[in-house]
Amino acid sequence: MTTDMMTIRELNRQLVAGETTSVELVQAALDRINATDETIHAFITLSETALEEAKASDEKGYSTDRPLQGIPLGIKDNILTDGIRTTAASRMLEDFVPFFDATIIEKLKAAGAIIIGKTNMDEFAMGASSETSYFGPTKNPWNTDYVPGGSSGGSAATVSAGQVLGALGSDTGGSIRQPASFTGIVGMKPTYGRVSRWGVIAFASSLDQVGPMTHNVEDNALMLETIAGHDDKDSTSAELDVPAFAANLDKGVKGMKIAVPEEYFGAGVDEETQATVKAAIKQLEDLGATVDTVHLPHMKYGVPVYYIIASAEASSNLQRYDGIRYGYRAEDAESLEDLYIKSRSEGFGMEVKRRLMTGTFSIASENIDDYFMQAGRVRSLIKEDFKKLFNDYDLVVGPVAPSPAYKFGENADDPVAAYQADLLTVPVNLAGLPGLSLPVGFSEAGLPIGLQIIGNYFDEERVYQAAYALEQVNDASQQRPE
Repeated sequence: MTTDMMTIRELNRQLVAGETTSVELVQAALDRINATDETIHAFITLSETALEEAKASDEKGYSTDRPLQGIPLGIKDNILTDGIRTTAASRMLEDFVPFFDATIIEKLKAAGAIIIGKTNMDEFAMGASSETSYFGPTKNPWNTDYVPGGSSGGSAATVSAGQVLGALGSDTGGSIRQPASFTGIVGMKPTYGRVSRWGVIAFASSLDQVGPMTHNVEDNALMLETIAGHDDKDSTSAELDVPAFAANLDKGVKGMKIAVPEEYFGAGVDEETQATVKAAIKQLEDLGATVDTVHLPHMKYGVPVYYIIASAEASSNLQRYDGIRYGYRAEDAESLEDLYIKSRSEGFGMEVKRRLMTGTFSIASENIDDYFMQAGRVRSLIKEDFKKLFNDYDLVVGPVAPSPAYKFGENADDPVAAYQADLLTVPVNLAGLPGLSLPVGFSEAGLPIGLQIIGNYFDEERVYQAAYALEQVNDASQQRPE
């Protein structure tokens, strides 16, 4: 059975009608993973109980008000899953098997979804290419010479390759939206606080947010409805009702006011990306939206501010991996201090160590005012820029990334160049806003290009409506890699 061109909603209808079973869907997903993942390497670990869970789901029966029941999904490997190995793509957690689920996994299971496995990623979500994984890189299904983006590259690749119809990723500075753009799928980073972070392995606590990655907007909305909502175990989760995102998609963009920051088309954004995104913006205009060029004056500081704050928070969060309580432990340590040093030196990869060292430097007592505190002040200015825009506009749009996917190794010797590629995504995380990547075209080399749609706080509903309207007239999201 081939499901890669179907949608979650279509499969739900088939399950309700008795035209297929969850066992068939899970087996089809496993067969496709087995046939393609040696090349793509989207998964680190597969569930050993997925078929049993599918059989139990079939015995319960189906209804249209539980659209995720019986549907196999991929989960980024920094989200805790009871009984399924969770590694954060690091040697440090190579053998870690959690004994409880993250809140979002509890919600997916309550909705009847089947967890088919854990997807590959940049180690501890630190990277933008999925090249830093201890288990080896994930490849872009459109062209395996190119990266799938990161850090949620495995989740993006498994959806793009048609192994599963949906997956969860996490986004700290663009790690859902950028790989979604690179692989031609839909990726939503919700408002900070919309989705519980309890049970998600922390990178940067004030920036991390989990979101869905799917082939189309409706499926994405269905997944976000399921995982969103307040959680008493996460003090940063918002006590707000969750809208029926999928039920209100077809309201269109007529009358919407859309801002296009000039800075999103500045130096470093290649001509193909600019032309493709501007053509998509013109389609929004043709659908009835009003589009104006605006400015985000402090956006240029986004990358340095982000890497100071994210690295500082990572330095604090990753202190717990010390070789004592859990995780990798060096065998030949001669003292307690030697155990700390060797366990962390051997357990963490180069990119993680680079960021930990940067973060530790920026929060040292002699440096904190000049770096971390100053970065926090500029972060506030970036937030204010967006708040001013949303006084007058409904949405902000522009490219997701400065270019389509790049080849493996292209930025290996220049981490600063790799960091600069986050210029268009990190301001959204610094401000805590929702942002979505929608495929809107292709480069001459046949690589996908995404449009970024940014909404006001907790206004994912309007983001989805604009994305859905554009999806109906732009067929990029209907195309799949061969």
